[in-house]
Amino acid sequence: MSTLNLGVAGLGRLGRRHALNLRERIVGARVIAVCSPLPEELDWARRELPDAAGHATLDELLAEPGLDAILLATPTALHAEQIIACLDTGKHVFCEKPLALNLEDCLRVERAAARRPELKAMVGFVRRFDPSYQDAAAKLAQGLVGRPYLLRSQTCDLNDDSGFFVQFAPSSGGIFMDCSIHDIDLARWLLGAPRPLRVWASGVNAVHGALAQYGDVDNGMAMCEFEGGKLACFYASRTQAHGHETLTEIFATQGRLSVGANPRANRVEISDRHGVRNECVTDFYQRFAEAFTLELQHFVDAARLDQPLALSLADAREATRIGLAIAEALRTRQAVEL
Repeated sequence: MSTLNLGVAGLGRLGRRHALNLRERIVGARVIAVCSPLPEELDWARRELPDAAGHATLDELLAEPGLDAILLATPTALHAEQIIACLDTGKHVFCEKPLALNLEDCLRVERAAARRPELKAMVGFVRRFDPSYQDAAAKLAQGLVGRPYLLRSQTCDLNDDSGFFVQFAPSSGGIFMDCSIHDIDLARWLLGAPRPLRVWASGVNAVHGALAQYGDVDNGMAMCEFEGGKLACFYASRTQAHGHETLTEIFATQGRLSVGANPRANRVEISDRHGVRNECVTDFYQRFAEAFTLELQHFVDAARLDQPLALSLADAREATRIGLAIAEALRTRQAVEL
């Protein structure tokens, strides 16, 4: 098909950015409909996407004539049911991470996708499309630094004094599912998809003590042991003072690769009475804006031109499986076998 007609479900912070990318940056796609239960989000769509039909529910959106694909930027707890609904009505589907909050739902989605092999179903692990991570993966594949055996990765958010994320804690799956799922996926990707064996985790509420009532933390550390002696260490934080920091180090037998060691906003260095410094990115979207565009273009091209996807639902399921085990390890303070 020459143009992929998309519907966007969920018009919060990330859903709006996806919609604007589709409007302005993605070749071969257009937004013909949107849905949200919130009137203010539909008002935004009427202003920014005046040619898109507005709906209050996903069922109404799926009934929109001429629709080829759905982009889901909805709450995590809804992902599995909504992906299945999209597939069952013959729509390609792109869904934000994670795939689900339990393994059973992940498997149900995979079964639904297997029933419709002509459709593309993709979960948004955006870091796989970041040029720097792509370059690191290529260098590993070339054997530039030898055989990788250890990955250390972190997702650290700028502290928000309001603690807005506390209200989402009951449905987020916890800090490791919410923040570290990308790091988990990176570990599988960059270490060659080894089979996970066991995990450990611990954490602390350094600033936002209200998270404790939900069994969550604002800073957490986890380790995953893989088959073949490979290891991954994950750090997640919601309390950084300097900005958003995504850092990944891959240790190999003949060297090390590092991605994002300085979360600089640009190439400007400031020299003043405080010393020499640089400004930092403030959130994940500023850091990965280009990758979000490349990721969405990849999905559109795959659906429009019947091309293979760069990652599978099984990849998303395995990231969820490891994330759930880490969340259990945090709760029980015990090692969890996979």
